[in-house]
Amino acid sequence: MNETTGNAPDSSGAVVHPPIAWVLAVGGGLVLDRLYPLPFVPEMVPGALVGGLVFLAGLALLVWAAMTFGRAGTDIPVNRPTSTIVEAGPYRFTRNPIYIGMFLGLIGFSVVFDSLWLLILLVPFYLVIRYGVVAREEAYLERKFGDVYRAYKTRVRRWL
Repeated sequence: MNETTGNAPDSSGAVVHPPIAWVLAVGGGLVLDRLYPLPFVPEMVPGALVGGLVFLAGLALLVWAAMTFGRAGTDIPVNRPTSTIVEAGPYRFTRNPIYIGMFLGLIGFSVVFDSLWLLILLVPFYLVIRYGVVAREEAYLERKFGDVYRAYKTRVRRWL
């Protein structure tokens, strides 16, 4: 039993591990694209370059956020306890830089593969992350850290 969370488990209780949801969105988009291609990138746009840059920007943000968590000594997986509220690095600007990195990665892949399906699947991926992961994480952090987390929420936006 955790003193600050009562009988609740010391984790967010997210409905899915975000990397699994991301892989399912990418895999599903690529399968759908194979069955029924929906290209959307204009021919004059160098899709591999533009999409690759967007993907790399998302990956860089994700790595920066993960390294910041590591330096703070707290766990990243949603099924593990959080030991502190991280306010450094990208967490000064957004409470969810890892998920923003995943969104950018999916957008980048959609451009690289010229697949509207990948872009379409960004919507259900976002909904799963927003309501099945982030909402549960926020409730957990508020239970565990109380006013410290509420103050952080007032200073830093959920997304951007």
